[in-house]
Amino acid sequence: MSVGNWITRVDHKHVGLFYILSALAFFLVGGMEAMALRAQLAMPNLKLLTPDQYNQIFTMHGTTMIFLVVTPVLIGFGIYLVPLMIGASEMVFPRLNALSFWLQLAGGLLLYLSFATGQAPAAGWFSYAPLSEKPFSPGKGSDYWAFALLLISAAMIIAAINLAVTVATARAPGMTMRRVPLFVWMTFVNSLMIVFALPVLDASLVMLLADRLLHARFFDAAHGGSPLLWQHYFWIFGHPQVYIMILPAFGMISEIIPVFSRNAIFGYTSAALSTVAIAFLSYGVWVHHMFAVALGTTFISVFAAASMLIAVPTGVKIFNWAATMLGGSLRLTTSMLFAVAFLLEFTIGGLSGVAFATVPVDWELTDTYFVVAHIHYVLFGGTIFALFAATYYWFPKMTGRMLDEKLGRLHFWLVVIGFNGTFFVHHILGLLGMPRRIYTYGDIPWWGPLNLISTVSAAVLVLGILLFCTNLVVSLQLGAVSGDDPWDAWTLEWAASSPPARNNFAEIPVVRSRRPLWDLKHPDAADWLLEETPVQGGD
Repeated sequence: MSVGNWITRVDHKHVGLFYILSALAFFLVGGMEAMALRAQLAMPNLKLLTPDQYNQIFTMHGTTMIFLVVTPVLIGFGIYLVPLMIGASEMVFPRLNALSFWLQLAGGLLLYLSFATGQAPAAGWFSYAPLSEKPFSPGKGSDYWAFALLLISAAMIIAAINLAVTVATARAPGMTMRRVPLFVWMTFVNSLMIVFALPVLDASLVMLLADRLLHARFFDAAHGGSPLLWQHYFWIFGHPQVYIMILPAFGMISEIIPVFSRNAIFGYTSAALSTVAIAFLSYGVWVHHMFAVALGTTFISVFAAASMLIAVPTGVKIFNWAATMLGGSLRLTTSMLFAVAFLLEFTIGGLSGVAFATVPVDWELTDTYFVVAHIHYVLFGGTIFALFAATYYWFPKMTGRMLDEKLGRLHFWLVVIGFNGTFFVHHILGLLGMPRRIYTYGDIPWWGPLNLISTVSAAVLVLGILLFCTNLVVSLQLGAVSGDDPWDAWTLEWAASSPPARNNFAEIPVVRSRRPLWDLKHPDAADWLLEETPVQGGD
């Protein structure tokens, strides 16, 4: 196939794989940046990096992981799987789908082109004003950062609209919204969140560029602007973005745990409704990122209460998954191991998040490494663990080959040990008062040994990720042939060939319940028989 034909492909499966593979490439780059940061912090008073180099790598690491890895890879899985799961042959807007990926890739390449200017962005992935203003960031790095994020956000909005419209209009006959897989449900809600959250980021970026290039004064306090305006705008986007980076991962876990527990998901309706509750509440908690700002006791109290409240629907999901496993018969494949680890790691991150909703606790810890521990337990222990589970689960569908389970289990243990060794000690460092965003530190009791543990553990984590990449490459060529449904699963994507044909299905099955493949395999015990059988003797 010529390069031109490869670039112009619009099949949703190829576009989804483009997203996933580009996110994997940026993940490796972001991982190398993280190791550079950890090497600098391994021992007191090191000078492997200059302060400016540290700030550039710190900024690029955060921006890469959030905008070029976590969000795009979730969108990629959604683009690949949603049409298959709802019985559609394609996304509603195939060319727009392809355009979203190329805009995403262009934004990522533009961001990294900033290194060629000699000054990559160095104001943090959040780019707080006035640090990101021209007097404090005179190079072109922040301009590249803003323009790149405008392209990336445009790609995300296009993909989100396409996913939402596809779910709303292209479902197979009989597949009502009460019957769609939970991954589809959560991707649909997530897409609506993107549509409402990302324009706020775009407005912030336009104002920042106007300040930097057109001498506007939106965030310049000396000329009537307000640096706090940037914080409000950014976190009105930023806190929904936290859930944008986790809701599809919740959906993945909601598909994987039932299959390997041999038990239908416990509380389908509550799991779906709690997703809507999270989406709604996520727009009312942004100020908990600003508790250290003098905003007034009443104002802060309202947002503290909202920040605690949003933990409730998240807790409902954890209960759904735990109850599904308790009522089932577990099969501990590598995918299931990562799903179980996800529950444990994400719960740790969620509990520390609830701690930050308590204002006095937040005042003590907001500028310490405790925050670094929290965000990594949520995004790596949460989303990335779910993505590993999803990859082992859906790799056979995408390629027709099985990933090696022995390598998978070794990968699992290296990642679990490396991840917890790297980031759990950050809780302790935060409690000991180590500030985040510093490029070095003095010989303070316990700081050096704990940072060394973190850096060595990060090397173990990297080894696990490299083993995962090796498993992908080797299994793609030598993995056992999977067949169409190696897991004896229940959702429609497993009715297609592996990998799926151009139009996905030769014949779309009739959907009469939430587990259409179960109905086909077990006609005498089909779910639709239970749904349509009248209840005798009362409600």
